[in-house]
Amino acid sequence: MSTPRLSHSAALILKSLSLGYCFGFDVMEVTGLPSGTVYPALRRLERDELVVSKWEPEEEAASNQRPARRYYEVTREGKAAALAATQRYPLLARLVPEKHS
Repeated sequence: MSTPRLSHSAALILKSLSLGYCFGFDVMEVTGLPSGTVYPALRRLERDELVVSKWEPEEEAASNQRPARRYYEVTREGKAAALAATQRYPLLARLVPEKHS
């Protein structure tokens, strides 16, 4: 399978996911991209099997008094695409800081 060419926004989102930002609002915050860009891109990345997602347990969300989050994880193909995107867009390497817990 060849590595897909990603738009700059999709590459930025994939890069942020690969650095530990694992849910939509987290990605919006670190990239500065609006929800109307982030969430459709996340759906496309998942459709293209570059990321997988799962919902957090309702109990965890309720205990934190917020809606449940959908967590995204980069697949092996997604990691290859993120690397290719960083080579295509070298500035990506400096745009998104690695997440520290």
